[in-house]
Amino acid sequence: MNPSIAHAELIATYKRAQADATHKFGLIKAAADKGPKAIQAASDTAAKAAKRRDSFAKKLGRLGVRVED
Repeated sequence: MNPSIAHAELIATYKRAQADATHKFGLIKAAADKGPKAIQAASDTAAKAAKRRDSFAKKLGRLGVRVED
């Protein structure tokens, strides 16, 4: 696979993970009315999404690609 194609695919994956993390953090606000268990579940899910996003950002950083937060 061409390195530029690999970079582009990884950047696209990072952008999807970033959008997913943003969405999951928004769900925490929506869960606020549903009680502490719903808030905790939404928080856990958002944390996992942020961890995935950060993992892709780290991989891109090793390739010399800088991502903006």
